Amino acid sequence: MQNNTRHFTAIGVLIVIFTYLVYLVLDNVLKFPLSGSTQAVAIDGLIQGHLWLIAFLFSLVVVFMVYALFLFRRREGDESEGQHFHGHTGLEIAWTVIPMIVVIGFGYWATLILIDITAPQDNEVIINARGQQWSWQFSLPNSDEVATELVLPVGRPIRMDLNSTDVLHSFWVPEFRVKEDVVPGRTTHLRFTPTVEGEYRLICAELCGLNHTGMIAKVRVVPQEEFAAFWNTAIQTASSK
Repeated sequence: MQNNTRHFTAIGVLIVIFTYLVYLVLDNVLKFPLSGSTQAVAIDGLIQGHLWLIAFLFSLVVVFMVYALFLFRRREGDESEGQHFHGHTGLEIAWTVIPMIVVIGFGYWATLILIDITAPQDNEVIINARGQQWSWQFSLPNSDEVATELVLPVGRPIRMDLNSTDVLHSFWVPEFRVKEDVVPGRTTHLRFTPTVEGEYRLICAELCGLNHTGMIAKVRVVPQEEFAAFWNTAIQTASSK
């Protein structure tokens, strides 16, 4: 019994150490883009939670396996058989119930985030986006004037109304973290609040044909005054034609 306690204590310490080391490796290899929206904070937190869980599960399996290979390997001249175990009800219940609780917990966490980031916001700025092979066009509601770059006001809730003229596309700015399919024959919606001024890239995240990788548009997050000036200029230019 004393030996078992010593072994499990050593394994527990090793699992904690290796979990931290594996997480550091994952966190450095899987570098996140800039966090450019309010929604990105919650989504990044959920991803970090998954990375910790992955690191723990990997360490749990590997540490037990390597520890057993080195500590309980057959010694030279030892022909005896190891101790036999015919089942352990408590252990079987634990490894069934605990993973179930973890899965339900992560599902609940993700559901709360999904509800929050898709909820309508006060004073939303509505912008139409139309995807087509292989370009994007943007316009304001009830306006025929279109732009080929997406200009957004910083700090304002945005609602993108998305539609496609041909095949399935997907609206994705990695820094905003959120993504939504652009479906022919229906309008889908995507909500986010840009928080960092600068230039980004809108890409199509759904295979849509030969030039799928070229379906890119420039995105600029600017102060409110510059946003208004951009669309005023676009409308005046279109009116003068």
